[in-house]
Amino acid sequence: MSLATPLAAADLEAYFQRIGYEGSRPPTLATLQGIHLRHPQAIAFENLSSFLGHSVDLELSSLVQKLVYGDRGGYCFEQNALLRSVLTTLGFAVTGLGARVLWNLPPDTLTPRSHMVLLVEIEGEPYIADVGFGGLTLTAPLRLVPDLVQETPHEPFRLIQSEGFWVLQAQIAQDWKPLYQFELQAQYPCDYEVSNWHVSTYPKSLFVNNLIAARVDRERRYGLRNTELATHFLAGTTEKRHITDAAELETVLTNIFKLRLPETSDFSRLFSAQG
Repeated sequence: MSLATPLAAADLEAYFQRIGYEGSRPPTLATLQGIHLRHPQAIAFENLSSFLGHSVDLELSSLVQKLVYGDRGGYCFEQNALLRSVLTTLGFAVTGLGARVLWNLPPDTLTPRSHMVLLVEIEGEPYIADVGFGGLTLTAPLRLVPDLVQETPHEPFRLIQSEGFWVLQAQIAQDWKPLYQFELQAQYPCDYEVSNWHVSTYPKSLFVNNLIAARVDRERRYGLRNTELATHFLAGTTEKRHITDAAELETVLTNIFKLRLPETSDFSRLFSAQG
């Protein structure tokens, strides 16, 4: 398996149609920005496969079938592997990296490299691209420059350096919150296969035990965790909604997260303790 395998011409066209991208295609910053904005609006972050006990395949052909033709989403390994192949096909120089998640964890927590990030070089300048970090997925690439506050179509972000690591932070209200830390050491297909197997099958994995979905829209972010749906508006307000049954959940996944559900979608365990 090679996560940098170029896409077939028909698959590339189908991907652009899927995300609604009609912009330029040379390997420039403008092209990367256009794709990076549209991808997470069209292809939701979701872990239906691991939650439902289905396998998560990182082969490019499977990713294309699932995320492009199957109207499904995926988590970081799937989302960023697909993006990497798209960018490689267009002539970008892309390196896969591994990150340790810090989001909503105590400061001293040590986590495995369970997140995939892309390093993209454009005219000799490095950028970070990432369309697979759930509720705070980037909507624009970031220059790999320390301490520079970078505006995006959504929240401001910055990269800082700490103890030999790069740390990605998002500005939430007036606070800077860490998302993950990473090094610039290239990761290979075998690295992602091991991490993917762990997060999708380990009995205590967050993705095995919880249903999670997220999608970004122009002025808001949608987030789902089990039966709790949150809509976070860029103006700073949040609306929350409790989902009461499987039929309502399926409607939310279909209409808000724009997902075509698998034929074997049994969400009953989320509601078995209710009522």
